[in-house]
Amino acid sequence: MKILVIGHGMVGHKFLESLYQLNVPNLTVTVLAEEPRPAYDRVHLSEFFTGKTAQDLSLVAPHFFEQTGAILHLNTQAIAINRLQKTVTTRAGDVLPYDKLVLATGSYPFVPPLKGRDRPHCFVYRTIEDLQAMKASGEISESGAVVGGGLLGLECAKALRDMGLTTHVVEFAPRLMVAQMDDEGGAMLRRKIEALGVHVHTQRNTVEIQEGLRARHRMVFFDETHLEVDMIVFSAGIRPRDELA
Repeated sequence: MKILVIGHGMVGHKFLESLYQLNVPNLTVTVLAEEPRPAYDRVHLSEFFTGKTAQDLSLVAPHFFEQTGAILHLNTQAIAINRLQKTVTTRAGDVLPYDKLVLATGSYPFVPPLKGRDRPHCFVYRTIEDLQAMKASGEISESGAVVGGGLLGLECAKALRDMGLTTHVVEFAPRLMVAQMDDEGGAMLRRKIEALGVHVHTQRNTVEIQEGLRARHRMVFFDETHLEVDMIVFSAGIRPRDELA
């Protein structure tokens, strides 16, 4: 049996571990990983800023693929599924057959559709490569803003603060962690975050990112106020990667 797995994140690799515990005979497993590295612990990604390496975050046991015989293709994106012929086509043009297909495509970071979001030194907070780029930008920046005041956004803000940047959190809602906190809890959390030296801006809807006068970027808000910072990180939630399905 040929099993083809699209995606090698945390869930995709857990599937592989569970599959091989079943000791299914005559099994051929191929895994397509869009990222340039095997699965790693995305939940603890922020620890990359406190000294953990990509290897420390890896979820793959040493020699896992050699021992199981599974074939891992890194930097490989699936772009089409032919369910009649039971094949998957990659962006490189390779056509791979399967008997069973597993979609473990995960999610992608949502970036608000605002003008200037693709300017240099604007990032998402999703992969180790994203964090490496953020660290490089932080070394030549004095200030940074995180768009999004949820749990991951606050973790990101701490990372910017630990890099020595003047740090801002910009949140559309009237309080931080709006999905988890009521008004009283949100007010308490805000005091704690501001005590760490992070500037909190709630009820701020960013409509455009422009060239700054005193910093690299100017974030223009709906009420025509603005904030200038050298780097911006979008942490405004995630969306399912279901386009292939």
